[in-house]
Amino acid sequence: MRLHHVRLGNGPTLVLVHGLGGSLVNWEPVLELVAEERDVIAVDMPGFGGSDPLPAGAQHTPVAMGEAITAHLTSLGIERPHLGSNSLGAWVALEMAADGNAASVCAISPAGLWRKPLGPRSFDARARAKRLRPFVLAAVRTRRGRRAFMRTTVARPEALSAGEAVRWVSAWLDAPSYEDANRMMRTLTFDRAADVDVPVTIAWGSADRLVAPPRAERMPAGARYLVAEGWGHTPTRDDPEGVARLLLEASADERAEPVAIRAT
Repeated sequence: MRLHHVRLGNGPTLVLVHGLGGSLVNWEPVLELVAEERDVIAVDMPGFGGSDPLPAGAQHTPVAMGEAITAHLTSLGIERPHLGSNSLGAWVALEMAADGNAASVCAISPAGLWRKPLGPRSFDARARAKRLRPFVLAAVRTRRGRRAFMRTTVARPEALSAGEAVRWVSAWLDAPSYEDANRMMRTLTFDRAADVDVPVTIAWGSADRLVAPPRAERMPAGARYLVAEGWGHTPTRDDPEGVARLLLEASADERAEPVAIRAT
């Protein structure tokens, strides 16, 4: 199978993994900032963005998607990179760490750290949005439309340009593996915290309207937890400089206390 990625910069390798319904475009606001100090690779998860889905019959579980990303990185000659991640991608990153395939994990608003499986949604917003696709894409080209349609994802949707908003929403609407990955995400929990023996930083946005804060019992032992004021669920446009600082600090060989982070 083929996974799509972009790569730039120099330094220790940092791989960025996006969330459910996203793609590597979610990381674009921070890529050049992080690339000043890292060999940064943003990858599309299987069946998202420009990446192929998993082979027929395979379920898009966080473990399986992590294994596919690890295999792709191995083909590039990369072993045990630092991982920066968001939402479902953060769960995938934690599974990669549990498998021994990460040097560290920075998890922003990670999925899977809830008390019990979420179960199915009562309302399928994506199915409705797909039926209304032309209207939705036209709406997010306006500041008012971005506030209406994207406020559960970002705290400051008006900070996205019209073009960015269209790309973010299109990634959500077009991902062939979305339904399977969403079903797996809502059926399972992350239950391998005891297998993670690398440094883990977990950040939660104070303005995250999508997912509740993580349960302490689901976190790996010794994980550092911080609340980022003003961040939404996917905060790369809310505060690109703050997200970049966090990613760099969490993936540093000599790690200090977390930097102060506040969205502006």
